[in-house]
Amino acid sequence: MQIAFTTFVPESEKLPFQVPTPPKKAKWAPTPKFIDRNIYRIDSLGYLQKGYAQIFVVSLEGNKPHQLTSGKHNRIDSFTWSANGDSIYFSANIHLDQEIELLNSDIYRVEIKNQEVKQITERFGPDYFPQISPDGTKLAYLGFDDQRLGYHQDSLYIMELNSGGSYRVETVEDRSISSFKWLGDSNRIAYSYDDYGSTKIVIQKLGGEKSLITSDAGGSSIAFPGRPFYRVNFAVSKNADIAYPQANAQRPAELAFIHNGKVRTLTDLNGELIRKREMAKVKEINFKSRFDNRNIQGWIAYPPNFNRKKKYPLLLQIHGGPFYNYGPRFAAEVQLYAAASYVVLYTNPRGSTSYGHEFANLIHHNYPGQDYDDLISGVDAVIAQGYVDEDQLFATGGSGGGTLTAWLIGKTNRFRAAVAAKPIINWESFVLTSDFSSYFTKYWFSAPPWEQPEEYRRRSPLTYVGNITTPTMLLTGEEDYRTPISETEQFYQALKLNKVDTAMVRLPNASHDIARKPSQLITKVVSILYWFEHHKPDPNSPELANN
Repeated sequence: MQIAFTTFVPESEKLPFQVPTPPKKAKWAPTPKFIDRNIYRIDSLGYLQKGYAQIFVVSLEGNKPHQLTSGKHNRIDSFTWSANGDSIYFSANIHLDQEIELLNSDIYRVEIKNQEVKQITERFGPDYFPQISPDGTKLAYLGFDDQRLGYHQDSLYIMELNSGGSYRVETVEDRSISSFKWLGDSNRIAYSYDDYGSTKIVIQKLGGEKSLITSDAGGSSIAFPGRPFYRVNFAVSKNADIAYPQANAQRPAELAFIHNGKVRTLTDLNGELIRKREMAKVKEINFKSRFDNRNIQGWIAYPPNFNRKKKYPLLLQIHGGPFYNYGPRFAAEVQLYAAASYVVLYTNPRGSTSYGHEFANLIHHNYPGQDYDDLISGVDAVIAQGYVDEDQLFATGGSGGGTLTAWLIGKTNRFRAAVAAKPIINWESFVLTSDFSSYFTKYWFSAPPWEQPEEYRRRSPLTYVGNITTPTMLLTGEEDYRTPISETEQFYQALKLNKVDTAMVRLPNASHDIARKPSQLITKVVSILYWFEHHKPDPNSPELANN
């Protein structure tokens, strides 16, 4: 019996030129870093050491690990044992242009005895997450044909190992498959996907019928990302019983178990805490975009002890990605804003996932585009319900949501204050300083910035900075390599030059995931609430007293 694992194997990082040896007792500057790779730093990982991840095996007796793979791999995403244990299937990008064509991974098989590697799939586009069926005859995996779109939907594929033929499984229509598990009979697969902001799990017979198992799957983390994103995993028994984290907008996920179609919640991990708190009630809202009358879905979180006859400040929370979705899932950040007496609106504007291929790609080569109209239409729809103080509108969002926040205040002065977290301000500088420049210039734009400068400027919030009067706070991790802090600094300086009330919060030792730790989430929320409270109208002002 053996255990397989991946680990990073470093390569020599000797300088290609010789630096003189310092004289005795001399204190010279540190040795320089010589970088000649396209991808030399990645958010959360920092500056990369030279080397590649490789697959190793080690016996249960604990002998020296044996290296199976070698060479240059742009990630080994996942791997699975063959049924008889004589080989391992893995996904990786080992093409010569791997740092330019980042998504072009394939599935390979490596033999345990002689380390021979054979390519199993071949197409332009990713093939990943291989899983062998329990009977060892089929290989299932996810992937898509790369068309250089901003958003592609992952499909489920099956390869018959005896013949080598593969086919796409006809899963739910027009939805992306996020994860899957084989059932014990090797003829059925359980998979998850997002649909209208909710995460569902289906069991499907190969070539046959589908059975919806649950529509309330969710994530298991409270602090990360702190907002109502999707993130689900589940386990399946040989008899098709399913264990999964059960989503609920009013409380963190609990472990649930499905047997014979009946759902039973197994845990009450947060019950004692929840029973001592009055959580914000969350209600779905649907409205039409003023741009093209499309239906946009969102959710409203109401402050505890909400009274419809009162007037409340409205906080618009904008999601990033931009190819992500919010949904009726617990979000610590949303709950904290509601506890501070804000009505919180979060929506899935165009570009959001879980509404199909066409809806997501409405922002292809057009982001931020008409997301502004979707967001403002949502704000107006909530105001129309009669309990929002129109003089107390606030907006915030992170990453793509920070970009949309900056875009929003360049289009309107309706908001009392805004907080743009880790935003993209200048697309030209972003694509040349972000960790995956070769991806963003190919998939989010039609050409690099020196070929289409007007496209970049038209879509950059920096272009419209002269219109901004809204007091704006910027909040970014100092080690953010996805939307580098230089983007934040540009916006900060531009707003200061225009004499706009502006502040910058820099989070030390924080990457793009600025709320990964609970303490970071708390810091983020108190910073945002400070800025909004600081810019609320003076309750003693004559103008407010007369209203």
